[in-house]
Amino acid sequence: MLVKIFCEIDDFCKFIDKKNIGSVKKVGRKPKLSASEVLTITVFFYSSRFKDFKTYYETMIKGYLRNAFNGIVSYNRFIELRQKYAMHMILFSQKQALGRCNGISIIDSCKLEVCHPRREYSHKTFKGIATKGKTSTGWFYGFKLHLVINSKGELLSFFITPGNVADNNKDVLDRLTDNKVFGKLVGDKGYIGGFKRLFSKGIQLIHRIRKNMKNKLMNMFDKLLLRKRGVIESVIGILKAQYSLENMNFRSPISLIVHVCSVISAYSFRESKPAIFKEKFVKLSA
Repeated sequence: MLVKIFCEIDDFCKFIDKKNIGSVKKVGRKPKLSASEVLTITVFFYSSRFKDFKTYYETMIKGYLRNAFNGIVSYNRFIELRQKYAMHMILFSQKQALGRCNGISIIDSCKLEVCHPRREYSHKTFKGIATKGKTSTGWFYGFKLHLVINSKGELLSFFITPGNVADNNKDVLDRLTDNKVFGKLVGDKGYIGGFKRLFSKGIQLIHRIRKNMKNKLMNMFDKLLLRKRGVIESVIGILKAQYSLENMNFRSPISLIVHVCSVISAYSFRESKPAIFKEKFVKLSA
């Protein structure tokens, strides 16, 4: 797994360095660890069983895997390098870690809590950026991570917004679906009202209705897709349980972005992902 992650990240870093994308100003001496090595160590952490990054770095990287990298630096120096190559991680998660749409997609969002709601007025790190929002589980203070997956469980797009932004927000839907999604898009009741906007782009939004709304006929295939909407809940559950998506120990906004992008990148290397149908069935139904 480590070799696979490094090869893919190294090829991507070489490509963007040739194009001068995300280039970093060369100030002072050259770092012992390259951008691809820093990204590999970061992504491999989320694929490991460690929950604390410092313990993982001191035990695994500086111990068992010390010979796998050219020059191991101290923990504090590595944190500086991780922020230095933050743009590389963001570009990798946006360009390389995402899958392709196959005509069937599912959309949903989850909370990124940065502190307890009772401490929102004393919280300083995300003051003026994070907001209070509400989900089915209650109030929270932080951000929202909006996700779109395909029928194979691969992530198609993601977007981070403040916690008080609605799921059916026009800008959010445009950002998630532009040039990335086509065909059928399945969502929950939170996306009611976005049908006309998405239909003009050639996207059919399928969602449940509220009790006070009139019922409408739906074909069996769309009804079956609506029953399979829980697959994205399984993906979010994996991101939270196995990849530690919910982490309240952020010391800066850039650390939050790097954390989310690292989780998305690590998930892309997962072999078994929650899926709706087998690939053959999807092709026949399309």
